[in-house]
Amino acid sequence: MTARQLDLLVIGDCNPDVLVLGEDVTPVFGQREKLVSGMSLVVGGSAAITAVAAARLGLKVALAAAIGADPAGEFLLGQLAAEGVDSSAVVVRPDLPTGMTVALSHGDDRAILTTVGAMPSLAAGDVPTHLLTKARHVHVGSYFLLERSLGPGLPALLAAARGGGATTSLDTNWDPAERWGDDHFRAVLANTDVLLPNEAEARHISGAVTLREAVSLLCAPGRRLAIKRGAQGALCAEGARSWWIDPPAAAAGGVVDATGAGDCFNAGLIAGLLRGLDLPAAARLGCAAGTASTRAAGGTSAAPGMAAALAAADAFTIRANRD
Repeated sequence: MTARQLDLLVIGDCNPDVLVLGEDVTPVFGQREKLVSGMSLVVGGSAAITAVAAARLGLKVALAAAIGADPAGEFLLGQLAAEGVDSSAVVVRPDLPTGMTVALSHGDDRAILTTVGAMPSLAAGDVPTHLLTKARHVHVGSYFLLERSLGPGLPALLAAARGGGATTSLDTNWDPAERWGDDHFRAVLANTDVLLPNEAEARHISGAVTLREAVSLLCAPGRRLAIKRGAQGALCAEGARSWWIDPPAAAAGGVVDATGAGDCFNAGLIAGLLRGLDLPAAARLGCAAGTASTRAAGGTSAAPGMAAALAAADAFTIRANRD
């Protein structure tokens, strides 16, 4: 087999985020104007943020997504190029607008309004075969936003990637329809090496009541699991073993904006695995990358480089789960 020329292929959503920051960002109807402390236009979408964060960590990254032929799409292509992300597999739909999100953010909480636009037009056939054969790892983000278009062909696509020697990962994000998967989804899970939900998503996907039950149900043979727990760190599992990743008692600096922190966690964990780290060490690197991203507005503004992420990861503690 020839040496792979691409570290990571990310498949999923790509849209601008309009971030609104302030102590009180709740809109008031009746044509009343409210002043907020900040507003910015940044790269958004779980897949796109993961791709940019991974590129910051030094990986060679390509993104497959769908956007519209409009100024929002042009903005995204420019940002991806500036970050060194290969956007040759970003499909431009001339008859659809680029999806867009408005995030009203207060510290580590936020309300999100999204119009999907071209995002859910992405299908497995849009992902170039040559990128699959080049990639060491294939990651899928925001599965449930793209379930109808991408879902039917995704199991075969992931199976082909694994058959060629790549590893795979999946971050479903929230399911707006709250159905939490069908037969296509179960087939996708069967071809997923690393599953990356947050706590709420893990419970919904598994149908479990407790986190412990979710871990038991989702950590199938041959699959690694990393559950994101926000400011509380992470829980990861492999086979019959599991570990808590605990944050330092007093993290330096406060949370400016938590948008994209989970996506930066994904990038850090994937980068760690590709460096040969074991799962808990890779999850610790993910926690460091995710935490760093909260120090500025947007998912990628404060995404760290590898040296900074490795240094920050030392402050997180790996604790074997004895439960």
